[in-house]
Amino acid sequence: MIDQQIRSRGVSDLRVLDAMMSVPRERFVPSDACSSAYDDCALPIAAGQTISQPFIVAYMTQQLMVEPHHRILEIGTGSGYQCAILARLAAHVYSVERIDDLRIAAARTLADLGLTNVTLRGGDGSLGLPEFAPYDRILVTAAAPRIPLALLDQLVDNGRLVIPIGGPCEQEIVVVVRDGVRTIETSMLGCRFVKLLGEQGWQVDTTTS
Repeated sequence: MIDQQIRSRGVSDLRVLDAMMSVPRERFVPSDACSSAYDDCALPIAAGQTISQPFIVAYMTQQLMVEPHHRILEIGTGSGYQCAILARLAAHVYSVERIDDLRIAAARTLADLGLTNVTLRGGDGSLGLPEFAPYDRILVTAAAPRIPLALLDQLVDNGRLVIPIGGPCEQEIVVVVRDGVRTIETSMLGCRFVKLLGEQGWQVDTTTS
């Protein structure tokens, strides 16, 4: 996975590669998908969500430029895999997941792996986690129609936000650097993510048939 899917496609940060090497991806996928855990694709997990393909996880992590002293906010805990990678790189990771079953399962897996520098919370990820703000880095693992202002407000000056932005089917990974009262935004790579549902993301469909 490291050589064929990640390093060969431009991910060269040695700390990121070491983190990807050290986290057992099979622990974060359903038992019937263990044989596909290291395939170059996203995989379905519970509640209609997905675990991103290894390359995308590594690519977004590299774009985040994590330092060992950083405090990171992750939006969308999902399986906990991305959170585990970040926990290998940063001082502490705070992660928000709106689906309780996913958050509980991820907490159990992270604890089993001995990752104690993580804090998981339930709630609307599009609003961030003001309780522990500000953050040095913010990573969003679901696609938003636009950059949530609540997340920018929780980012330190010169901090970085990495987030998929676009329509419901196709998006681009965007890197946002906060520079005082302004932001510098750079579109990086096409991608496909599940929707970021919430007040500052996609609205939850409450209609019934």
